[in-house]
Formats: sequence, C-alpha cells, structure tokens
Amino acid sequence: MDKMTAYCGLLCHECRAFQATQADDDKKRAEVAELWSKEYNTDIKPEDINCNGCLSRGEVVFNHTRVCEIRKCGMEKGVLNCAHCSDYPCEILEKFFEMVPASKKILDEIRSKL
Repeated sequence: MDKMTAYCGLLCHECRAFQATQADDDKKRAEVAELWSKEYNTDIKPEDINCNGCLSRGEVVFNHTRVCEIRKCGMEKGVLNCAHCSDYPCEILEKFFEMVPASKKILDEIRSKL
C-alpha cells in the first residue's frame, strides 16, 4: 500500500477507511462504519467507507474529506501537503494540531527536508 501524507499531515495509509477501500474489503468497511459511528456519535454506513486518500482528485473520498478546510486550501494552492505551503503553519492548521499533535510532527519533518 502506497504511503500518502494528507495535506494536514495525517497518514492516509494508516486510515481505516483508506485501508478498507484499497483492499476492497466490505467486512472492514462494516467494522470501520460501526466503530466510527460509535466514536463520533453519528450514523455511518459501510457504503460511506470509501476513500482513495485526501490527495485524490476523484470522487472516492470519505464524506468529511469533501468539506475539509485544510484539504480545500491545499488543493487551491496546489501544494503536495501543507508542509510545502509558504503560509505553514496557518491558523487552521494550528487548531488542527491541538487535536492531532502527531500531524504537526510529520509536517515539520517533511518541511525540514525541503
């Protein structure tokens, strides 16, 4: 499975929706839907668990990916991920890093190698 770093620094290859989609595994989709429905107190169906990753330009992305401000900005700026952005780190990312500090570490590492 190819490694893909989302705009925000999440690793797509570690995402359960991405893994289930790449394996085309309906059992995994059902497991992820059940888990995320409980975790996020919402109703996610197995057919919602389809994603080719945040960087995908196609239609096969998880619902939140379609409305993600970070992804939208990264696509508009045409960057590989936010580490490549001249505005890094922006206010939107700083808020995200409060919830997911591991993403900051990943993007900082990428940026240090640019």
